[in-house]
Amino acid sequence: MKKVAVGFRVHSGWSAVVVVSLEKGVPVVLRRMRLQMVKTFSYAYRQPYHTAEKMEFAEAGEFVARVRAEAEELTCEALRALKLELKKLQWHLDGGCLLLASGRTLPEFAKILASHALIHTADGELFRVAIRAACARCGVRVETIRERELVERCAEKFSTKPAAALRRATELGREFGAPWTQDEKFATLGAWWALA
Repeated sequence: MKKVAVGFRVHSGWSAVVVVSLEKGVPVVLRRMRLQMVKTFSYAYRQPYHTAEKMEFAEAGEFVARVRAEAEELTCEALRALKLELKKLQWHLDGGCLLLASGRTLPEFAKILASHALIHTADGELFRVAIRAACARCGVRVETIRERELVERCAEKFSTKPAAALRRATELGREFGAPWTQDEKFATLGAWWALA
């Protein structure tokens, strides 16, 4: 079975997901999808810390924990289905790459809720944590790269210039058509980096 990797670029409530294989050392995009990580795709659930900010402290903690658990479960379901689909095609989902924000380490829950800047960071981080946990549960080893370092690190690993690496990620999406945004390009680079 051929090894493939998955790349994740996370937003609040969803993630761009791209699956890449290497054919004679050349990357090929096999799948592109949008992983919805909340059942109710509304502001309240996509921005759980923003929602929790307006709640009593105990209720806020329970709400955020429920959203995180739901995100992990939905990601697990999607990964299991993806692994099964790929296995039928003789591909083995070996690992992947999760892109990280540039933010700092978060403090305890009460301090997050007291700072609007930290609330923004925490909303994104909640979904990254859920992806890491889901990957661990589903047997997909996932590496992480800070998004701001991605293109440079890929260029270094692929022995090319940063602009050439990004151009290649753009070209790989042509057959899929629109949308092939920075989300898909970065998820592609992450998956390619994990495979190389």
